Amino acid sequence: MTNTVESLFDTGLERYKAGESADALIPVFKEVCDRAPKSSSAWTCLAWLYLLDNKPSFAYKAAQKAVKLNPQDPQARINLAIAMLEIGQKGLREHIEAASQLILLNSEWREEIENSIADGFTRKPDWQSLTKVKKWLFEE
Repeated sequence: MTNTVESLFDTGLERYKAGESADALIPVFKEVCDRAPKSSSAWTCLAWLYLLDNKPSFAYKAAQKAVKLNPQDPQARINLAIAMLEIGQKGLREHIEAASQLILLNSEWREEIENSIADGFTRKPDWQSLTKVKKWLFEE
């Protein structure tokens, strides 16, 4: 990634952390993905924003790209599982199991996922799909 793409990504993340809406940030992350199509983290962020903005079909496509680029990213797999749940797609168990294994191996990833889930509920309190995924990851 060039510096301009990196700074666009970093600025987008800062704006997200400051509480800006998913709707406002989707164009930022779409641009990052267009300019850096092999950035799995950009696709992961875009998928999450689409999920927050109730666009699971778009989230599914973005999350698929993120997982393809980096199968070892638990957040990408979780985003894909949530999108699959929301659009009624089969085969999400594989992604839940992979994410579960990854967060067992790395306590930092586990903490990041726990924070991400908490953030998701802050932004979308009655998120049914996230509730199911959280239960599958942490309560079984």
